Amino acid sequence: MNAFLGIDTSAYTTSVAIVGETGEVLADERLLLEVKPGSRGLRQSEAHFQHIRNLPVLMEKLAPTIKKHRLLALGVSDRPRRLPDSYMPVFLAGLGVGRCLASVGNYPLYLLSHQEGHVEAASFELPLNGPDYIAVHFSGGTSEILLVKRDQGRYDIELILATKDLNAGQLVDRVGVAMGLPFPSGPYMERLAQNVVTDLSLPSAVDALGFSFSGAETRAVSMLDLGVPQETVAHLVFKCIANTLEKGLRAAVKRCGITSVVMAGGVMANGIIRQRLTERLKGAGIQLFWAPPRLSTDNAVGTALMTRRCYYYEHEMGVRLE
Repeated sequence: MNAFLGIDTSAYTTSVAIVGETGEVLADERLLLEVKPGSRGLRQSEAHFQHIRNLPVLMEKLAPTIKKHRLLALGVSDRPRRLPDSYMPVFLAGLGVGRCLASVGNYPLYLLSHQEGHVEAASFELPLNGPDYIAVHFSGGTSEILLVKRDQGRYDIELILATKDLNAGQLVDRVGVAMGLPFPSGPYMERLAQNVVTDLSLPSAVDALGFSFSGAETRAVSMLDLGVPQETVAHLVFKCIANTLEKGLRAAVKRCGITSVVMAGGVMANGIIRQRLTERLKGAGIQLFWAPPRLSTDNAVGTALMTRRCYYYEHEMGVRLE
């Protein structure tokens, strides 16, 4: 069987994946980067070093799958977004390995953005009504509502609304670290927040220029200092993110006239946010398409799927994508 290899080295996950000629996932290997207890993140140099250490381990795990298939092309995320000035040093780790493999094996190499990989992983098998849709990309490094259009084998992505300060994932992790939870804190906080009922709330700030989570962080930490139970504060953090998304999506749909919304990014794997947002938008004429949680978090599956799309687009159209 023909196959395609994807590599993604994001801020907190090293990922490699192989998909088949019809898009089936043949291998999906990941390692979370290690963050010291009490820390709220990693410096780019620290993350880059861990990617360099992780990539050989993951590639060795892929070796049996690669031997069983005919590899047609490689893809690697070399930047956060598909923009000329988009850059983060962590992506150089995956890019280096991708260039070496492509050179030695004489494979086509497609340079893709991390954001495109998220969108592709989330939307690949969804029953979307048309080629254009709205996408939510909420993670530790990005909090944006986007207008997505297919552009040859890739995506043309236009920003609709974005955070003015903290990303949604940063809000979760900063409050989680303040609780003494490990980083990343999302799964631990979600377990704490189950079955909480409260009338309390955190501020949800949204306007025509974007949205903000810094006020919510300040208020959440203050609540912890005042003795509000951790379970309640965790629930309020997820409620705040859902409320912010509700307001932002209503504005985005009104502006674009598109009602299909794909939910991508690690924060969108949260069950509490999913449930609240689904309930709040019920009857609003907005279709929410949720990716499987494993394909919401950082992964190279989307990168491999984008590689497949680019390869087949080139061969169908007789062009070489730049």
